[in-house]
Amino acid sequence: MVSNTYIPLVVLFVAALGFGLAPLGLAWLWARFFSPRKPNAIKNAIYECGLVSKGDAWVQFRSAYYLYAIIFLIFDVEAVFLLPFAVAFTGLSMAACLAMLVFVLLLVEGLAWAWAKGVLTWA
Repeated sequence: MVSNTYIPLVVLFVAALGFGLAPLGLAWLWARFFSPRKPNAIKNAIYECGLVSKGDAWVQFRSAYYLYAIIFLIFDVEAVFLLPFAVAFTGLSMAACLAMLVFVLLLVEGLAWAWAKGVLTWA
């Protein structure tokens, strides 16, 4: 009997696809057979907090808000890397401490760049 070493990988791949696609397929079948199809003007109307919509829905959104979010994520993820270092500080070698120093200096450089560019000013 010939045994292929990739059979478990194929089985796990099929199982992963099944776990992802089965709920989608079941939801589609449920909607197709049990949901009523009676569209009208009231059902297709835009609903916002129970109030009738006024004006155009397209508004200008400042792209600076995305910069705030990205900078927050960068410095938030920094804590994920600094915490294990702080916990194991006494058991690390000098090379690990220098690597973490370089990491922190790069983060400080990024913060200084954002501050110098005026990205951190809320206007």
